[in-house]
Amino acid sequence: MIDEGADVVDVGGESTRPGAEPVSEDEELRRVIPVVASLAGHIRVSVDTTKEAVAAAAVGAGATLINDVSASLWPVAAHFGVGWVAMHRKGTPASMQHDPHYVDVVAEVSALLVERARQAEDGGVDEVWIDPGIGFGKTVDHNLRLLGAVDELVATGYPVMVGTSRKTFLGSLTRSADGSTVPVADRLAGSVATATWAMQQGARMVRAHDVSATVQAAVLVGSPGSDASGPQPGAERSEVAP
Repeated sequence: MIDEGADVVDVGGESTRPGAEPVSEDEELRRVIPVVASLAGHIRVSVDTTKEAVAAAAVGAGATLINDVSASLWPVAAHFGVGWVAMHRKGTPASMQHDPHYVDVVAEVSALLVERARQAEDGGVDEVWIDPGIGFGKTVDHNLRLLGAVDELVATGYPVMVGTSRKTFLGSLTRSADGSTVPVADRLAGSVATATWAMQQGARMVRAHDVSATVQAAVLVGSPGSDASGPQPGAERSEVAP
């Protein structure tokens, strides 16, 4: 991932995909901390967790960014002086895709993220990111509305992170010839297309499983002479979520 151009590697020991079972704190620590410690000397590392103890231990092992799908761990980031990502999620992995409902998904997601981001700033966090949480308690329509409003999130003034890579909604939108959902391994085109869209709308970081292809897209989005407002070459451009 580093050789392919990743700027950040995100390490997580508990799946947050729909339907995933929770993992004990001890088991998550066992999975995460040795990996963070091994990577920290080579690249910026973020830790993907909702547990205070795991976040704290990961920072102690060298992580400098807390990727927080619960949008609640800013006190840990403030205490240790590291960055924090507030991601929007409705419900838990076990329940979040059971008929999620919003009156206005863009307004509701934006309001919650800005509220949490301001709490974090007021609490002493210097580096605050917001992430609309594509696929986390959202229908296909919700995901598309949020992607269409990335520029509105950017307008809040907080750097925006977006993760669409290989997600279910891409497989639903780009069905195979027989009408079946495109499998995870075949979602490269949709992943790069949506990441490119997000960067063109001003997203500062995108999560990607397919690093090389996404980095190429990021460089093109930020190339001199382009009309895109995305990142310039050399800026943070792709976070890799293994």
